Amino acid sequence: MSLFDLSGKVAIITGSSRGIGRAIAVRMAEQGAKVVISSRKEAACAEVVAEITAAHGEGRAIAIPANISSKEDLQRLVDETNNTFGQVDILVCNAASNPYYGPMAGIADDQFRKILENNVLANHWLINMVAPQMIERKDGAIIIVSSIGGLRGSPVIGAYNVSKAADMQLARNLAVEFGPHNVRVNCIAPGLIKTDFARALWEDPARLKEVNERAPLRRIGDPDEIAGTAIYLASRAGSFVTGQNIVVDGGVTI
Repeated sequence: MSLFDLSGKVAIITGSSRGIGRAIAVRMAEQGAKVVISSRKEAACAEVVAEITAAHGEGRAIAIPANISSKEDLQRLVDETNNTFGQVDILVCNAASNPYYGPMAGIADDQFRKILENNVLANHWLINMVAPQMIERKDGAIIIVSSIGGLRGSPVIGAYNVSKAADMQLARNLAVEFGPHNVRVNCIAPGLIKTDFARALWEDPARLKEVNERAPLRRIGDPDEIAGTAIYLASRAGSFVTGQNIVVDGGVTI
């Protein structure tokens, strides 16, 4: 059996209708997992389910739309997953938001609050909804998709970076709490990845050239390169890794 095999595992991936979340879901299904596609829009989730079903057959993916800002939506996400697949073995907290771009002196309270609630508090909620069953089985993998922004300062996305740094500490704290029960909690910190979120940058040749010149690998990343890290952390290959923040950024932060 491959160290990366996920056969028999059930994974919830938030924000999985596009970008990094979609790549993680598609690749985890490829490794044998049953996956739950979740984002706010049902039609977008259904497209990913159709793609996975076409590749691997019926019963390998379901869509459960949910808004991460709603605790009720997140509980329904977990409940419906349990009702359909019986359990949750892997949780990937990927969905996040950033409604403000500019110096922190200009951010409104409701914008800062939304960033912290969606990027930190919602992860706390969802993790605590799935952790009890993982603890009972003494097996589980929880992954938070953070950002290299959590390791650096920024003049324009400071509040977002604060939230991503908090996610790293959330993973460390929960790794200490859940470790005795063989439940692992880790973060992935992507650099710039070719997603819709960053389209304005990578579609601008001049800006992309500037970014690439600062990266040791001289390029931005692909969603699959984050998916590979997620599979590592969720599988037997990463079974001795917990409380870590794995940076996947082409070397930018060095």
